[in-house]
Amino acid sequence: MVDVKKVVEAVKKLPGVVYAADMQYSCSDLGQGAIKEAIKEQNLDRVIVSACSPRMHEITFQRCVEVAGLNRFLFEMANIREQVSWVTTDKEEATEKAIRLTEMAIAKAGQLQSLNSMKSPVEKRVLVIGGGISGIQAALDVSLAGYKVTLVEKLPTIGGRMAQLEKTFPTLDCSA
Repeated sequence: MVDVKKVVEAVKKLPGVVYAADMQYSCSDLGQGAIKEAIKEQNLDRVIVSACSPRMHEITFQRCVEVAGLNRFLFEMANIREQVSWVTTDKEEATEKAIRLTEMAIAKAGQLQSLNSMKSPVEKRVLVIGGGISGIQAALDVSLAGYKVTLVEKLPTIGGRMAQLEKTFPTLDCSA
């Protein structure tokens, strides 16, 4: 649906664009190799890939640029598959839309900064708000899963509306 060569020619002319290429299957090992090579040969400081869903391949490309010596957070992706190819029926319109999405990715990439990943310890702890039947059950279930639970109830007693009933159906047991 997209005239890829036209997209490449259009973005080559944009300010800040050093290199643009039409790569089929850029997420494959061969495609990633071409990206790594371009980073080194063209001395690139940002990488934009206009292709499929970031949800599917963003991590793949982040790892690729990282292996090539670039910070993984200096990578941006334009989702041409789901946002253009699959939803646009006119090829000219799809091509223009792909160009605009790629332009936006390029503009965003110009603002990206190197970041460092960090790990932070997480305490397995849950706050359950409400001491009614649902809150009590949630607290029990989560505690059985190995989490520390803090149960908060605004009233002086727990049980919610259930505790206010005299008897429960079908056994007519005392609700308390």
